[in-house]
Amino acid sequence: MGRLNGKVAIITGAAMGMGASEAKLFAQEGAKVIATDVQIEPLNNLVKEIKENGGEIIGLQHNVTSEDEWKAVIAEAVKAYGKVDVLVNNAGVSSPKTIANMEMDEWNKVMDINLNGCIIGMKYVIPEMQKAGGGSIINISSIGGIVGMAGTSPYTAAKGALRVLSKSAAIEYGKDKIRVNSVHPGIIVTPMVAPTMEEGGALPFYQTYTQLPYFGEPEDVAYGVVFLASDESRFMTGAELVIDGGWTAI
Repeated sequence: MGRLNGKVAIITGAAMGMGASEAKLFAQEGAKVIATDVQIEPLNNLVKEIKENGGEIIGLQHNVTSEDEWKAVIAEAVKAYGKVDVLVNNAGVSSPKTIANMEMDEWNKVMDINLNGCIIGMKYVIPEMQKAGGGSIINISSIGGIVGMAGTSPYTAAKGALRVLSKSAAIEYGKDKIRVNSVHPGIIVTPMVAPTMEEGGALPFYQTYTQLPYFGEPEDVAYGVVFLASDESRFMTGAELVIDGGWTAI
């Protein structure tokens, strides 16, 4: 307990899944959390739960593709808590499409949410981190940002770009004590992934490539994100934290 005492953290896509687990664990570890999502009802439920357990949290409806909404979220964080120490770019969508059967509108939507939304958040949070004397940006990528995955080309393209963007930002802002790292989850049982296991018929495929005899839970990723947000990882930047049950070891 207390690993994030005094830190102010913005977590996007926080209403469910990995984002919700991250928000809960951040609050348990002493962070002041600004949790954002486009889905307001589950977000409000999360905020209520965290407050009932003694955590400090603000919930804000937020479309990560909007520059104006990003400015408003960051302004609210600074107004409420005086600074921003941590940004977790967690919001994302999947896209089960191959290149030949993909519409460009879908490509653009996936890029807007999974990549451009992260860039916009970084653009506007970095000046606040510079004022605060440093910070930690954690971009939630995927194993699809490290290895190729058939049937989800827009998603893997965005996540691969996010991986390298994190490295470039780490180089650009290291002198300001701003650390930028990416996290690469494997098969995590979330509302986005679970339907593909049975209805989508992907369960045998996931089992073949996951080397451990079980899949990940959202808290498995949240513990890694807390580490990157904390001062325990003060000498890590431009790195990839892979939490994938051995998928990329093949």
